[in-house]
Amino acid sequence: MRRLFPVTDTTVDPADREWDLAELAEAYAYPEPQTGEPVAWLRANMVATLDGAAQHDGRSQPISNATDMRIFGTLRALADVVLVGAETVRQEGYRPARVRAEFAARREAAGQQPVPAIAVVSAGLDLDFSLPLFASPVVPTLILTGAAAAPDRVVAAEKAGARVVVAGDGAGVEPARAVRALAELGHTRLLTEGGPRLLGQLVAAGVLDELCLTVSPMLTAGGAQRIAGGPAVAVPQRFELASLLEEAGFLFSRYRRT
Repeated sequence: MRRLFPVTDTTVDPADREWDLAELAEAYAYPEPQTGEPVAWLRANMVATLDGAAQHDGRSQPISNATDMRIFGTLRALADVVLVGAETVRQEGYRPARVRAEFAARREAAGQQPVPAIAVVSAGLDLDFSLPLFASPVVPTLILTGAAAAPDRVVAAEKAGARVVVAGDGAGVEPARAVRALAELGHTRLLTEGGPRLLGQLVAAGVLDELCLTVSPMLTAGGAQRIAGGPAVAVPQRFELASLLEEAGFLFSRYRRT
């Protein structure tokens, strides 16, 4: 384990210092693509309290901290696409990804767009298309939906500048098909930020490759959701620990599919 400490703290070992963004980018780099057809790698980034709450008062920000947000920003800067559920877009007030000068050269070298596209998973397309996420993104926002989505909502989404991607034969989105559809568009470095319902669907479908989980040293009690909701899988899926960082009691873990 390597710890993170403020660089101004001279009482700790030099190795125990705050990592800069370049070091975080190396630590969280996606696996190198193999030869042959591009294969998507889907990672999730979530935060949870000691008693398993993924939110407080309906939002994740109160249980986060500054370092968690630095890692959040780094993971976004490494991704081609950020996958997010429609309810999370509504609750968290999602905005389009912003250009980060610190990652511009890295993204250009990797053949990526200046920022990751946000891909909203929505069956009903019950979204406010006047929001900046749709009205003023750096790159067009994607909407993943089913073939049975209401035609008038599809038209409204496309008129707002979003790109609608069909990833299901019915009203909803099929997770495995969504991952394939994004890969076919050239997006292989995938990141999901939830919410819990979407993450539960991805887990149940067996398409999640990696989980970056921040364990917040807080207790909230109450009835807040866990990081993944929905029906349980038949057999628990085993992941292995890839890395673990710590700062001020927050644990920043990374698990990969075995």
